[in-house]
Amino acid sequence: MRSYGQFCALAKALDVVGDRWSLLIVRELMLQGACRYTDLLRGLPGIATNLLAERLRHLEQAGVVSREEAAPPIATTLFRLTPRGEELRGVIRELGRWGAPLLIGSDDGDVFRSYWISLPIELYYHDPTPEAPPIEIELRTGDEPMTVEAAGGRVRALRGPARSPAATLSGPPRLVIGVLSGRLDLDEARRQGLGFEGDRAALGRVRSTNVPARPERR
Repeated sequence: MRSYGQFCALAKALDVVGDRWSLLIVRELMLQGACRYTDLLRGLPGIATNLLAERLRHLEQAGVVSREEAAPPIATTLFRLTPRGEELRGVIRELGRWGAPLLIGSDDGDVFRSYWISLPIELYYHDPTPEAPPIEIELRTGDEPMTVEAAGGRVRALRGPARSPAATLSGPPRLVIGVLSGRLDLDEARRQGLGFEGDRAALGRVRSTNVPARPERR
């Protein structure tokens, strides 16, 4: 990999993770934990197999990623973040915060893996009424349904449909995530094609710290 050759901490960091796909590999390992090579390929639509191998080698040499040979019945190479790699979580948080407004104007044809929403849910969302009973909101977008659970002040995303959803959002990721985050008004999203069922008030149990609070509707 080419180096900027600068005595600057930012330049040195970009020498390691500034190449195209590098931080998205880190994203996948944060979301999925230990991954097979095929898991990474599926989570990085558009990357060439030789480029993924090259990036993994570079990240391993830099101490960001480690590999291990898993015993049977897995019997394959697994990649995971090292403690040094885990320290990039704050970097991912701030880049995601900066990029979140760009999602509203994105193309509905962009590839989306449903589990990608787990990382922003973990980093930015909370339940403002921790004393209230737990609720579930089902998201139907991307390649599989996801359940967003609000309970005890925490919000988390789980793969699969909700057992008893208080509300269901369905449609393009731009609309579903726009409403869930509070960046897009529910009524406007429905005019643009969002499907919504259930209790509108359930959306108030999921708040993003990455979005200015909306005034309450009267």
